[in-house]
Amino acid sequence: MTLVRPTLPVTTPLPHLDAEGAFALQQRIVAAICDELPGDELFRADVGVKLGLGRPHTTARVERVLARTFDAEDACLVQGAGTGAIRAALSAGPWRDGQRRLLAHDAPDYSTTATTFRDGLVEAVRVDLNDPEAVDAALKAPDSPAWVYIQHTRQRLADSFDPIAVVERAHALGKRVIVDENYAAVRTPRLGVQVGAAASTFSLFKLHGPEGVGVVVGDADLCDAAHAANYSGGGQVQGPQAVAALQSLVSAPLNWARQSKEVHRLARLLRDGAVHGIADAVVANVQDLCVVALLDTPVADDVRARASRYGAAPYPVGSNSRYEIAPMIYRLSSSTLDAQPELREWTLRINPMRAGADLTADILSRALRG
Repeated sequence: MTLVRPTLPVTTPLPHLDAEGAFALQQRIVAAICDELPGDELFRADVGVKLGLGRPHTTARVERVLARTFDAEDACLVQGAGTGAIRAALSAGPWRDGQRRLLAHDAPDYSTTATTFRDGLVEAVRVDLNDPEAVDAALKAPDSPAWVYIQHTRQRLADSFDPIAVVERAHALGKRVIVDENYAAVRTPRLGVQVGAAASTFSLFKLHGPEGVGVVVGDADLCDAAHAANYSGGGQVQGPQAVAALQSLVSAPLNWARQSKEVHRLARLLRDGAVHGIADAVVANVQDLCVVALLDTPVADDVRARASRYGAAPYPVGSNSRYEIAPMIYRLSSSTLDAQPELREWTLRINPMRAGADLTADILSRALRG
């Protein structure tokens, strides 16, 4: 039986901040910190459910920093990282209004999002966001849902739509939009909330912060409802956690700008034949910005196992958490493979993390040689 090697689809990577754009974002964060946490406020953090506030004062101040940074009315720090933030936004928005119908992309959902939709009894009204005419028709339909849910990064390798443009169009037609910004926050030029979304949600753990911390940045009514629902002291993001997340966030834009540059450079090296055994390589946002490498033969599992012996990370922790230093050589996400299962044994998902393109290519080359 002759094995037929699949081909990689044409990908459309999202725009990413360059070094200058990342520095400008860092300065926005620092300016907000100087205003909201002056003097030694950044060096001392409180805990507890404060009367009249319902959370630590430090947590509230960090939330104001995040709201200002991303041009939002308000922000709410939550436990549960990115998934917790998505659930908090859905609970405070459409579910509080008794709405279970959401307009969403016609593609496999990220696994924890699928669970959230199932648990929330969501009726997802699917539309291919790559088709502008279909999107416009779905948004204008008489029975169109009042809420729209968008994952900023790609659900399928072949996705090509502009998430920001979809948010703008939905907002212009009176829809309230919730955007999953995981892997896009502080890497792409703008979040959905900056162009009219009701909320942008993301994990601060994925931005080198403490485990479990997520954030909803968005409309005041939605954040107020999220705060009210999270009154329990055990569910709060305490002051020290909030400050630790903020301290990590300050450096994340610059780190990710350089990492994004290395992702693109690695793809060029692989396409130019720098590593024997690689047939093709593309840059894709699945979910983190990474290189998808197509092998000459279907030995992806073996290559991943060997790569870990040469120093590569064998699996993600947060796909850009503070734990991740070595390059990751892994498989495509389950939602991506649900869309194209034929790629499972032929492809590698490669993220240089804190390593550069050259070191990543060297580890990959050794793994392919055996």
